[in-house]
Amino acid sequence: MQDFSNLVLTNLKVELTADQLQLFKRYEELLTEWNQKFNLTAIADPEGIRLKHFYDSLTCLRVIQDISAAIIDVGCGAGFPGIPLKIVRPDFRLTLVESVGKKAEFCSEVVKQLGLRDVAILHARVEDLGQDLSHREKYDWAVARALAPMPVLAEYLLPLVRIGGSMLAQKGSSARLELEQAAGAITLLGGEVEQVDEFELPGLKEKRALIKIGKRKPTPPKFPRKAGLPSKNPLT
Repeated sequence: MQDFSNLVLTNLKVELTADQLQLFKRYEELLTEWNQKFNLTAIADPEGIRLKHFYDSLTCLRVIQDISAAIIDVGCGAGFPGIPLKIVRPDFRLTLVESVGKKAEFCSEVVKQLGLRDVAILHARVEDLGQDLSHREKYDWAVARALAPMPVLAEYLLPLVRIGGSMLAQKGSSARLELEQAAGAITLLGGEVEQVDEFELPGLKEKRALIKIGKRKPTPPKFPRKAGLPSKNPLT
């Protein structure tokens, strides 16, 4: 774990404590154990888990400067990026959303085993949450990693974000093209692109981009549409 600690310190200027490193170690153990039974992720070797899951999740801190914030992680899978962010920023109030039951169950077990507080795990469709007044426009940040193309992602995330908050999309080399395709949808949903942070994962030639979209206006009430419609008929 020392190499992982050095990687985070060198590239993200975040110094991990011994306790935080122990939490990441236990998280890795749980992921490896569960992955043998339920195929949670294709990246299962220790180096891959630490770089492409843990470190990649923590790159969100290049943009999210808050020490305390209400964050919803949509389509979190095995807990990324939300759980690594919670380990490093324990004052975050985190909600994890996952539609696949076994993945939501795994996240619940990780949160329990790691003793993380102020974490809610929802086995739900994000389109339903966006129309639920207990979640609609309630979050400082809505984040997602590799979940859907930008026009679809904007319809998933922006309804959940309060005015003055932001959505953050973790994207790859197609980020600029996806933004062009999503320009109309972002405006329609009340958002405005504020930042595109492009970089590469250390030691790899894999391009990454963090796209921050601020919430300027309320999202029209008819969005998000019913479950399945955003992906079948993306906004243009």
